[in-house]
Amino acid sequence: MISRKLLLSVMIPALVALSTTSASAAPLKVVASFTVLADVVHQVGGDHVTVTSLVGPNGDPHEFEPSPSDAKNLNVAQIAFVSGDGLEAWMDRLISASGYKGKPVVVSDGIKFRTMDEDGQTVTDTHVWNSPVNVKVWVANIEQALAKAAPADAAAFKTNAETFMKKLDALDAYAHSKLGKIALDHRKVLTSHDAFGYFGREYGVQFLAPIGVSTESEASAAEIAKLIEQIRAEHVKTYFFENSNDPRLVRQIAKATGAEPGGELYVESLSDAEGPASTYEKMFRYNVDQLVAAMAKAS
Repeated sequence: MISRKLLLSVMIPALVALSTTSASAAPLKVVASFTVLADVVHQVGGDHVTVTSLVGPNGDPHEFEPSPSDAKNLNVAQIAFVSGDGLEAWMDRLISASGYKGKPVVVSDGIKFRTMDEDGQTVTDTHVWNSPVNVKVWVANIEQALAKAAPADAAAFKTNAETFMKKLDALDAYAHSKLGKIALDHRKVLTSHDAFGYFGREYGVQFLAPIGVSTESEASAAEIAKLIEQIRAEHVKTYFFENSNDPRLVRQIAKATGAEPGGELYVESLSDAEGPASTYEKMFRYNVDQLVAAMAKAS
């Protein structure tokens, strides 16, 4: 018969080890500024993170107004992620209101940004995620930040990051393959605002828009008239509206130019779980397919 002393000597170390394992296995509480970023963080973090997106599905990260529940979520977060470079102009206010003690990780650090002139000012295009090549930079920064926050899970983060990098390479190849079949002079579309610059730079597509890089800006009557003239001169035949923005202006311009509707694009927000763009991978493929179908029809 095993003595009580011997039994305890075996059980106690085992219980201590189990307790330690359970504690280290608790997923990190993570906050991301908007759904596109939240999904990429989830892809890298896997089961070792619980990710909350501040801006919800179909939401606009430019005009987002944080709520008390957002402040609460940020307050209890162990790590927070933002894209950065002015996209989340509301984040500093939310940090102050929430009492969050950390400093958000800026995942776009290291990306070669596009700049443009708007009303005499040089502005940075913050919509970097519309190129999978840029999202690879996100993934590297996210992996590094998660590994620092939870060193015990660093190997898992590395494996997840490598897996997702391959998916991003596949998305990039998919876009090149599909769009490469469309003649360059037919790769022109009208959208609600200037959010596809990195996509256009990567895949040779010209996007025309009445509003600049932020949906908070407004187009003047003169700017709209100039855009209508350009659309007619360049024979742009298709327009798209965006899931997170008001489509009325782009529809008015399309009506004035004769451009036909190409459908809806997911530009800076994922759809809900039942929609066609519930993950970054689905969103990017869906956008490519929508654009290619419209361009092929118009050519």
